[in-house]
Amino acid sequence: MNYKDIITIEPGKRSGKPCIRGLRITVYDVLEYLASGMTADEIVADFPELTHDDIRAVLSFAADRERRLAGADA
Repeated sequence: MNYKDIITIEPGKRSGKPCIRGLRITVYDVLEYLASGMTADEIVADFPELTHDDIRAVLSFAADRERRLAGADA
């Protein structure tokens, strides 16, 4: 999955936080929903503009960011 096709960063939207396909839903929002126990199906049901590919892109983005941060500490 190439999250770069789904995760967007626009300076004037949500203070430049990474969002999903230019929507006002941030990566952080979705990660918080997942961390609180919501399933991908529940998130997509609550936010029908999102897809399961969007959820996977959020996880891929977060994993890549973590990998880059861990590499910076080495």
